[in-house]
Amino acid sequence: MKMEKEATPLVCKEVLDISNILWGPSVKIDVFRRWAQGFHFSNEEPTALLQCEGGPCAVLAPVQAFIVKTLLESDSIAEWRQAGSDSCSKLLVKAVCDILSQVKEEPDCRYQLVELQVVKESSDPDTIGSQPNTTTSSSSLINGLSNEVSKDDIQLIESSISLRQNLSPDEFHSQLKVLTVDSIEAVEHFYNERISMLQNTYGVLLLLYAVICSKGIDQIHEEMSDPNESLIDVVHGYGNQSLINLMLTGRAVGHVWDHEQDVGGLKLRGLIKQNDVGFLALLEHLRYCEVGSFFKNPKHPVWVLGSETHLTVLFSWEKSLVSPETAGEVARRVFKRYDPDGNNFIQSSSLQDVLRDLDLVSETEYVDIMRRKLDPEGLGIILLLAFMDEFYADERKTTPDVFTLFHYNGLPHSCPDGRVVYQEGSAILLETDVQSILESNPIQTVLQTKWRNIEVNWKSGVSPSLN
Repeated sequence: MKMEKEATPLVCKEVLDISNILWGPSVKIDVFRRWAQGFHFSNEEPTALLQCEGGPCAVLAPVQAFIVKTLLESDSIAEWRQAGSDSCSKLLVKAVCDILSQVKEEPDCRYQLVELQVVKESSDPDTIGSQPNTTTSSSSLINGLSNEVSKDDIQLIESSISLRQNLSPDEFHSQLKVLTVDSIEAVEHFYNERISMLQNTYGVLLLLYAVICSKGIDQIHEEMSDPNESLIDVVHGYGNQSLINLMLTGRAVGHVWDHEQDVGGLKLRGLIKQNDVGFLALLEHLRYCEVGSFFKNPKHPVWVLGSETHLTVLFSWEKSLVSPETAGEVARRVFKRYDPDGNNFIQSSSLQDVLRDLDLVSETEYVDIMRRKLDPEGLGIILLLAFMDEFYADERKTTPDVFTLFHYNGLPHSCPDGRVVYQEGSAILLETDVQSILESNPIQTVLQTKWRNIEVNWKSGVSPSLN
């Protein structure tokens, strides 16, 4: 397949702009090295990606989510845990293409793919030892894992960590070059021909830079809530919500609710449509954020789970857990637009606007009748439950009461026995209005933000870690 043109080095201004939006005014060396890893699959679970250290889960978890999405689309339930290396490489490339295809909204678009001109190999121990903190942190990580993780996975992690000492951030940026292609088919061809580039030390960063270049710096700044904030935390090295949303949806908005919300006169952007994969947040339980129905009810039963510091992935083969939005789900979403505080009621004066937005009868005489019926005591409010019972009482529940869930965490030290495998659990939706909150069980808590009365029994006997 013919490429659009030859790869050319990124010019200094482009590199500076990308570095500023990603890392901030200066690149912290230990943060950069934690992000310098390739896409490695676990030897314990062929389609599960390994994460070497904290930080790059903002890229790894979305890629893992899209890998799972492709597995669910294939319907190959009997083979998904025995995939060979070639199949896994194809899954990785497909996930990368899915992510890049979302960042371009116009049909006739060009993608800018980033690679390294040269990877400097250094075996000089004095040179390696001169890099601040790298040797110490690398050896301590490996020593901490050696009694838990499989030897093959240790070798993958050890190899990735040692190779990070090759390039400083400045050297890395000076050796970047960009290739412009004009179709997603050309993107797929590019990565299939260079699969080792994704698997080698800087694979995660090269994909991230390709996403940023293809999206465009100006467009990312325009979508972010605070364009002066870097996508990666300058101190701790975690990806912020704008970066997570960019990887999951193709838009670098800073919020996870549906559409826009007016907060103190500010229009804060959220999602604009149902996404391919979802997102659930532990912080929603604490009322620090509000996850909208576009993320809670994605097109595929795959959700990235966000804790305070880490991202993991939840999925199920039960496709009836998600579906195109029903009329009732649309109604709840519109209703909440007029209930920004999440009180499950609106001012009765807003009823006409809600009915109009839902294309229901909204003539003044009819609205007055409905207002008196839904607010018989004249309190000036209309409850969500009363509204749904009046207009959507016949909508049937489609979610099964019992289903199987799988959870992925790419950090070996966060997995039972240090093995990066999908943790299997049996979920049941209880018939009760009493919600049981267990602060000691974070994964149960985050799942209850979507399924209020869910309980999960994990096959291993241990609840998976969100961190």
